[in-house]
Amino acid sequence: MQYTLKRLMDVKPELGKELKQKCYAINGCCSAVHQELGAFLNEYMYQDALQIILDEQQIPYTREYYFNVMFHGKQIQHKHYVDFLINDEIIVECKAVEKICAEHRQQLWNYMRLTKKPIGILCNFAPPIDQIEHYYLDVADGTMYLF
Repeated sequence: MQYTLKRLMDVKPELGKELKQKCYAINGCCSAVHQELGAFLNEYMYQDALQIILDEQQIPYTREYYFNVMFHGKQIQHKHYVDFLINDEIIVECKAVEKICAEHRQQLWNYMRLTKKPIGILCNFAPPIDQIEHYYLDVADGTMYLF
């Protein structure tokens, strides 16, 4: 599915501020993991560390949240997993790659669309400086916003 990508602050600045606030503590956790572990480790090490710090910060989450997809009224047997579902509304996908690319974004966007979770965070721990991207999906019109 193709998404129209817009900057949320250009269209809905108040919503952008609200979403940034919702993600603030999560961003801090991701940055702390990257700062303490450093770059170029295995993705699962970062996920394990993020789980520890989420527990320490008492941020509610589900790790490896799985969901099923319906097709023609029938459930597809394969289960899809997202790395973390935080506060039952924010999907966090962890990567440990040289740089975030279109496939990583599309994966997150598809997870957001299929789960109907409006907020997605894509965090890449591998580079020397962590990369964190934030997205909001307006499910009513299918527009994906960067914030």
